[in-house]
Amino acid sequence: MAEMSKYDLTPLIAPNLDRHLVFPLLEFTQEREIYPNEQILKAKIELLNNTNMVDYAMDIHKSLYHTDDVPQDMVDRRVEVVARLKSLEEAAAPLVTFLQNPNAVQELRADKQYNLQMLNERYQIGPEQIEALYQYAKFQFECGNYSGAADYLYQYRALCTNADRSLSALWGKLAAEILMQNWDIALEELNRLKEIIDSKNFTSSLNQVQSRIWLMHWSLFIFFNHDNGRTQIIDLFNQDKYLNAIQTNAPHLLRYLATAFIVNKKRRPQFKEFIKVIQQEQHSFADPITEFLACVYVNFDFDGAQKKMKECEDVILNDPFLGKRVEESNYTVVPLKDEFIENARLFIFETYCRIHERIDMRVLAEKLNLNYEDAERWILNLIRTSKLDAKIDTQTGTVVMEPNHPNV
Repeated sequence: MAEMSKYDLTPLIAPNLDRHLVFPLLEFTQEREIYPNEQILKAKIELLNNTNMVDYAMDIHKSLYHTDDVPQDMVDRRVEVVARLKSLEEAAAPLVTFLQNPNAVQELRADKQYNLQMLNERYQIGPEQIEALYQYAKFQFECGNYSGAADYLYQYRALCTNADRSLSALWGKLAAEILMQNWDIALEELNRLKEIIDSKNFTSSLNQVQSRIWLMHWSLFIFFNHDNGRTQIIDLFNQDKYLNAIQTNAPHLLRYLATAFIVNKKRRPQFKEFIKVIQQEQHSFADPITEFLACVYVNFDFDGAQKKMKECEDVILNDPFLGKRVEESNYTVVPLKDEFIENARLFIFETYCRIHERIDMRVLAEKLNLNYEDAERWILNLIRTSKLDAKIDTQTGTVVMEPNHPNV
């Protein structure tokens, strides 16, 4: 268990997330038994204390202490939450009723000032009711009703004229979409938020850097679930301003950028630049995935790379973003792990081949962590699919490279 928790980034990632986004991470660590169950349940209760998900907190309390009784303060809190929800519902009711009427909603235009005037004149809905909608949406989110919260926050942003409030509502909407696993919509909101963060005049540049760091942490949910995410994480994290923020404040995010580069079939020109970053950061952040790249491309330490490859497998299986499981017929697979190992082998192989012209198959099999027959099959397949300019000399048991070595 201690071994598995050694590479767990949850303690570094959680402070950069909304507390509701921490629950999926805790669920994952609980499933993988990375920490003792009691520790996870206590962490969940602590998180829930600052939300309105009282029923959920009661359930966890019961399973943690093996009892059907719950503390009186939880019972009181539930009464308080229900009463507050009711009063917020009443305050937002005029605007909610209006928004639920399709004919009335058609009267809204792109011009916010026109909308505010029209709502005030025809429906007696003013700034107070619009503010009430925000509070109601926020409360719904705190209760775990993400679908209702997302709808109301969307409507609120269409009417809100306060830029800071509108930004806060957008963060809330993004969190709600992530928690509902609406990856396409979440990606749209993420891009919208990035645009605002990059163009907004922040009171201090520190606030802007902090917003970028939050955005990157939140984006992990999307990028490792969205079909096109692995390319897009490189597009975002590798931009100068974002990469600087990672290097200065969140080097643990290099694990995810490194993984994206390794599993991305179109290894881009940026990859060489990224290796320089790995070289610079190898003493400030140690992670098997970044160390693997350092072994192959910085130190040409192929034995070290082979050892790291095994560690990388454990890291992926126990990382909530990389270790996503998919049910296939009767068993569970981790698609990213297989892709990672396949490409990592290719990285070792290509780099090793660049240095040597004739390579002993036995040595190569060992470096690739394969037995002799599997290594031979793997290399033949590379030659057949034109990924490799070489031939196998079966008599001497060697791979002979053609003059034009593949370039990484």
